[in-house]
Amino acid sequence: MVDRRKRVAVIGGGWAGCAAAVELVRSGAQVTLIEAARALGGRARRVDAEGMVLDNGQHILIGAYTESLRLMRLVGVNPEEAMLRLPLQMRHPAGSGGMDFIAPKLLAPFHLLFALIQSKGLAFEDKLALSRFMSAARWMGWQLHADCSVSELLERFDQTPKLNRLLWNPLCISALNTAPENASARVFLSVLRDSLGARRAASDMLVPRFDLTALFPEKAASYIEQQGGVAQCGKSVRQIAQTSAGWEVEGELYDAVVIATSPVQAASLLKAAGAEASFSFDYEPITTSYLFYEHQPRLAQPFYALLDKPETGAWGQFVFDRGWLNDAQKGLMAVVVSASGDAIAQGQDAIEKGVAKQLAEAFKFPEMVAPTWTRTISERRATFACTPDLDRPGNETGLDGLVIAGDYTKSTYPATLEAAVKSGIQAAALLR
Repeated sequence: MVDRRKRVAVIGGGWAGCAAAVELVRSGAQVTLIEAARALGGRARRVDAEGMVLDNGQHILIGAYTESLRLMRLVGVNPEEAMLRLPLQMRHPAGSGGMDFIAPKLLAPFHLLFALIQSKGLAFEDKLALSRFMSAARWMGWQLHADCSVSELLERFDQTPKLNRLLWNPLCISALNTAPENASARVFLSVLRDSLGARRAASDMLVPRFDLTALFPEKAASYIEQQGGVAQCGKSVRQIAQTSAGWEVEGELYDAVVIATSPVQAASLLKAAGAEASFSFDYEPITTSYLFYEHQPRLAQPFYALLDKPETGAWGQFVFDRGWLNDAQKGLMAVVVSASGDAIAQGQDAIEKGVAKQLAEAFKFPEMVAPTWTRTISERRATFACTPDLDRPGNETGLDGLVIAGDYTKSTYPATLEAAVKSGIQAAALLR
């Protein structure tokens, strides 16, 4: 019997492409997933470095990522085993001049109230300002009618300089990868709504124990193949063409196509296909500096916030002790530098020396200034700059059977894994 299932090509094996492919397979389509790189995952993928399995950037998910967690379970990943679940927290090393804020396991919003009362490093006026902001945000429904920068929003609600320095600025930079003075307050509030403003578990922090390719994309490919589909790596698609019989992709004919590449590549493919591609973005880089210590120091917590001081070379905003996540990575620290353009301009060697010194001073452990081995990875186009009133395209292209997917498409979220996954799901829904 001839197989009459709809044939769909998904171009791009990042999280958006994998999500679209899984959803299409689940709906009965015959899917071919095509990825140019040797590993699936896009900008959240595995990197092999001198025998050490790393990620191209340290990621953290939150409990509010419901669609990402759903698809993980669908393809056979147990999120509770694959990730370390931690309560919402912003904890700086003791004696560093930072804060210690951690939410207890209470029902929302009492978990935030008790975390605020018990927090250390904040004065009474800081706690009062934070409480006022949260109350006002809830009253507003976590929405803004007129967008502005995060800095303007914080100033409007009289947030203190210390609270901005220790809490709001790091949260903004880590969530939106855009400096507060340039970041969209509307999108920032959406992130807060689905984490701080939702049930307690939604604010939990989920730190992957596995590499990012194994966390979802690899299992997604296996799921696709088990359902009769194909997942190909190392194959580039340079152009697509619409014919009377469907869509031609590298000599193969399909009924529909999902373009789940970067915005730049998507625009090129869309123009070649005769579709409008008027979107363009400014980009922000993210850098992760990995430092391995042979004597295997262990931090008291899986991760800490750091007080960055770029003028002194202290670039890091967060440090993760990978030994907490995987016994094979004891002694490995991952230091994250979001919106890292200025750091990259100083060069890799300066970044590594700067963050090593930063760790040694923050944890009062002089030996950390001299790691045994280092590897710094910078994704220069890690995310779009999430600025106010940014015009993001929808999944539709105006051509029948052709849609796009990616974390840059229209959404209330910034460029996150959840935004990518939701976009892939939406693209798949348009082709059913």
